[in-house]
Formats: sequence, structure tokens, C-alpha cells
Amino acid sequence: MLFLYELNSIMIKLTRYFLLLLLCIGCKKEHTLTFDSFKLDHTSCDTCPSIKIDIPNALDNTKIAQNINTALDEELIYLLNFDETANVQSVQDAIESFIVSYQNIQQKFGEETIGWEAEIIGEVVYEDNNIITIKLNSYTFTGGAHGHGATTYLNFEKPNGTELENHQLFKDYENFEVLAEKMFRKKEGIPQKEGINSTGFMFSGDAFHLSNNIGYTKKGIQLVYNQYEVASYADGPVVLVIPFEKANEHLQYSLQL
Repeated sequence: MLFLYELNSIMIKLTRYFLLLLLCIGCKKEHTLTFDSFKLDHTSCDTCPSIKIDIPNALDNTKIAQNINTALDEELIYLLNFDETANVQSVQDAIESFIVSYQNIQQKFGEETIGWEAEIIGEVVYEDNNIITIKLNSYTFTGGAHGHGATTYLNFEKPNGTELENHQLFKDYENFEVLAEKMFRKKEGIPQKEGINSTGFMFSGDAFHLSNNIGYTKKGIQLVYNQYEVASYADGPVVLVIPFEKANEHLQYSLQL
């Protein structure tokens, strides 16, 4: 009898463990979208610019998947379309616009033309039941002293399937900005009572403001000031990460820490 009792107890524990495991797996599947990659490596001719693209492509038949893919297409079109007179309606149109624009420059200036480049790499950097964030790193060179690199965050609200503007990430935008300024000053060694530009930054009007690129990451809310936004090109991008334990009270969707 004792053996049967112990065996029954073990079976009950195993059953509970198995059910808990299934529940965890089910929860994970519930909030995780499915992606593959849209990839392009275009270097097919001597008179063509170099174009490299590797971005997520949402596969789910849902509103949010459609909106993610639409937003990514719009970013690619924005980055690649160099002919304002062209009727660019798709990513392929934008790629052709980039190629034709380069070839026109090449025909005009011949051997003096330096090869154009475009590289756009994207990845999903955060996802939970409420928010999904995609980070795009882009670099374009179309002549001149140097190319242009930038980071762009795309944030989406999963319950409604919509893309979020920066201010929609917060329920308390103004106080989050106050927090961000305090942490920015501490990180960059700027005295709290001096102007934000006192150590060489170039904030408009000598007043701190949040960056145009804000995204959820596993480490917290990240702000990226791209080159030229608040510092010189040589200084590179300026990055600030605010951990969730500090940002949580200001977020529209707070995290369970």
C-alpha cells in the first residue's frame, strides 16, 4: 500500500508539472508572432549600387502582422527613394529608383562617381503580450564626405494591432522626460544646474528633449539620438537606456517586474 501511495503521489506531481509546462508553452505561443526574413543582396552589375536588406517579415494573418509589414515597407521606401518625381508605390519601385538615380549620376560624372551603398538591417528586439518593437539599423552612402547611418525604432501595440507614436508609449510623457534628462546628465557628466549644452551637446534652444527614436528593449527603454541630432557626426550616435524599474511608472504598458 505504501508503495502504491508513493507512486500515486509521484504521478500527481508529474501530472501537475506537465500541465504547468503546457501552460507556459501555451502562454509563450500566445504572445509571440511568427517571422521569417526578407533578404536582398543586390550587386548584380558593375554600374549598380550595392543594396543589402535583411528585415523581419511577419507571417501571421493578423492586423498587427499586416501593419508591421506595411510600416517596414514604408521605411524601406523612405530610405531608398532618391527620385522625388518617380511614382514609387512599392519597395521594388524604391530599389529601382535608387539604382536609376545612381546610374544617372554615373552617366553624368563618369569615373569620378563613387559607388553608392544602402544597407538596412532589422530585428525584433522586444515582444510581450502588449508591445512588439522592431529596430532598424540603416546606412546609406550617396556621395559626399561620408554616409549616413541611423537607428529607427518601430513600436506596435499588440492588442489593437497599431503602430505607436513615441508619446503613446507613455501615460506620463512629461515626467518620463524629466527622468530621462536626469539620467542623461548623469551618464554624460553634465551638472544638473548647468545648461544641457554646457559640455558640448547641441540640443535646440539649450533644452533637453527626448529622442525621435525610442524603443522597448530587454534592458529597458532605449533612446537613440542619431548623428547630428544632438552632437557632431564624429561623436556618433548618443544612446541612453532607462531600466524598466525606473521607467515602469511612466509607461502606458508597465512590466511585471
